[in-house]
Amino acid sequence: MLESSKSISPNKFFRIILLCFLLIGTTTIAQSFKLLRYDENYEFLKDSNRNFYEKLKFIPLNKQKDIYMSLGGEARYEYVDFNNEDWGRLNIGHNNFLLQRYDLHADIHLGKTFRVFAQLRSALEDGRVNGARGIDEDQLNVQNLFLDVNVWQQKDKKITIRAGRQELDYGSGRLISVREGPNARLYFTGAKLMYNSSRVSVDAFAMMADTIHTGVFDNKMSKQFNLWGAYSKIIFPKAGNLDVYYLGIRRDESLFEEGIAPERRHTIGTRLWKYGGGFIYNLEAAYQFGTFGSGDINAWTGSVDIGYMFENTKFKPTINLRNDYISGDRNQGNGNLQTFNPLYPKGGYFGFSPQVGPVNLIDIHPYVTMDLLPQLKMQVDMVLNWRYSTQDGVYRPSGMLNLRGSDSDEKYIGTAYLANFTYNVNKYISVVSGIQYFKTGAFINDIIPNSKDGVFFNTRLGFKF
Repeated sequence: MLESSKSISPNKFFRIILLCFLLIGTTTIAQSFKLLRYDENYEFLKDSNRNFYEKLKFIPLNKQKDIYMSLGGEARYEYVDFNNEDWGRLNIGHNNFLLQRYDLHADIHLGKTFRVFAQLRSALEDGRVNGARGIDEDQLNVQNLFLDVNVWQQKDKKITIRAGRQELDYGSGRLISVREGPNARLYFTGAKLMYNSSRVSVDAFAMMADTIHTGVFDNKMSKQFNLWGAYSKIIFPKAGNLDVYYLGIRRDESLFEEGIAPERRHTIGTRLWKYGGGFIYNLEAAYQFGTFGSGDINAWTGSVDIGYMFENTKFKPTINLRNDYISGDRNQGNGNLQTFNPLYPKGGYFGFSPQVGPVNLIDIHPYVTMDLLPQLKMQVDMVLNWRYSTQDGVYRPSGMLNLRGSDSDEKYIGTAYLANFTYNVNKYISVVSGIQYFKTGAFINDIIPNSKDGVFFNTRLGFKF
């Protein structure tokens, strides 16, 4: 097992989490855990005979039980093994390391009007060559700390104001994601106005993104709003769902192959999607405009993901085909910018550990999923990648420039082959394991002397309560 001077075992504070896992046993509860833990609501336990675990999920604080608290948390352990990261350019060769993540949260409801949600999270890395990346380590931070105020409520309609530190995740995670795959999740600080009804939801927000450091409570809050916008979802019963959104960002120093300059970018987009049995689809398009230094931004993306779920067939297979077009800069050096910016994307948008990010890209992505057992799911993918423009480079999953591209006329980046398995021991414990092989294409071989194919393997054990 890998060790380092930074390695720490869970202290008494986090051992509470593991103790709960030993005590829950075969406990059943109606609600599943959410990606954003603050979306969970355990008020339905109010009038039930609660066992030990359910007493953690609903703790009444007054006789009327309209003031109550819910506790929850997570522990996650991951082993990562990478060969030829960045296709051998970094000369690292074999790189294996351990990741750990812990969190504990409290959700306090003060009647029907007020609510406070607080969450501590620790993300740790041990043994990686060249040290932790920004997505690997943040030793201890306040991940969520916000106040909700319900300013208006009528039957199934509600308007809520949320202020404080909070995680965000919208749509398919293409532009704003909590970034669940990497070890350190994203968060923002600001205010949000939310309208919710049975068929329509609208969020309007203005946020600041912190500067992340790897220590204890050492992240630095921005002094200006650098993310703002509105995101709406409309549900059409039996037909699907429609998302419409506007997003704005301000960055004082952005890096593209075109150069480094202040960026003011606006994104308008829409998404039409439907999941469930039978025909499934996820169609999304977005256009970006604004300024990059003294130049203009004119960028766009379009994605089509269609498939079919055979829900009445053994193994319940789904067969999907996805195709993305993501613009890149057409005239390197002229000051204007056509490179699409994915803003705050999830890390695994093109696979569980992608080598190529959603910038200046054309991809064809067939994939298949199957339920091998009720608790065991498998997904197999193949992703073929080309540069959209030969005047722009290859970018990382975060959207940061990785390889300059204007020195090569080759378009084909390479092909990724992936297999991923998820085994849910029960509601609280899961094991995820996957392997990825990246076969380099003409562009990589042209840019990187003696380039090498990349191989990635990981195994992750997760606990939630």
